[in-house]
Amino acid sequence: MYELKTKENDASVIEFIENVENPKKREDAYQLLDLFTETTGYQAKMWGPSIIGFGAYHYKYDSGHEGDAPLVGFSPRKAKISLYFATGDTKREELLKKFGKHTSGKACVYINKVADIDVKILKELINQSITFLKEKYPAK
Repeated sequence: MYELKTKENDASVIEFIENVENPKKREDAYQLLDLFTETTGYQAKMWGPSIIGFGAYHYKYDSGHEGDAPLVGFSPRKAKISLYFATGDTKREELLKKFGKHTSGKACVYINKVADIDVKILKELINQSITFLKEKYPAK
C-alpha cells in the first residue's frame, strides 16, 4: 500500500528555517511565516522534512487514494521558494496574473524572493485556497 511521505510532524519550524543556508532566503522564510500565520490564523507545522504547512484537510480522490495535506504552505528550497495552494481552483489563475514575478506548476507556485511579489495578492491567494479546499473537502 502507498505510504504518504509528506505528513504533519513535530519538527521545529524555527529550527528548519534557521538551517536555511542562504541568509536572504532565511529572511524571506520568516517573512512568509508571519504572513501565512497572520492570514490563516493557523499555527505553522512541519509537513515532511521541508514543507511548512498551515491548517489541514483530508482529501479522497475518485481513485480511492486519500490522505491529509496542509491547506496552504511554503518551502524555502535551494533554487526557489515553493508556495503551496489548492490545485484545480480557477480563481487561483486569475490572482496569479496580478501576483508578480513567479512560475507555476500544477500544485506549486515558485518565487525567487518575497520582494518580487505583491504581498496583498499573496494574502488573497492564501484565503482563496483555504476557501476552495474547505468547500471541496468539507470536514466531517
